[in-house]
Amino acid sequence: QVQMVESGGGSVQSGDSLRLSCVVSRRTVLTDYAMVWFRQPPGKEHEFVAGVNRAALRKYYAESVQGRFRISRDDAKRTLYLQMNSLKPEDTAGYYCAACPDAYSSSSSFFNDCDYWGQGTQVTVSS
Repeated sequence: QVQMVESGGGSVQSGDSLRLSCVVSRRTVLTDYAMVWFRQPPGKEHEFVAGVNRAALRKYYAESVQGRFRISRDDAKRTLYLQMNSLKPEDTAGYYCAACPDAYSSSSSFFNDCDYWGQGTQVTVSS
């Protein structure tokens, strides 16, 4: 059984930064799967934020976060990160890490196509 635990969320002001962490129960999860961050804004469906492939050589970002967010992972710490800079009120959402078949997909069912998910961490950005 794979467990994934996110942390690092909080309430911040517009322009601030946060770093989200996702610790996985087995190191091999990070290399057996592509690792992806999703978010779910209030009243909306889950949306893709950023993904990194198994070899950690390719990274993908949603257009809305390109240049502000950065995904990375530390295999020794069994941890996936999402560095979020220049936060905006529209970044307010629950953020979820997931172990997925691919690092990116345009499918509307991408979140549900993944194999494992964390419980989420809330990010609230006020103007």
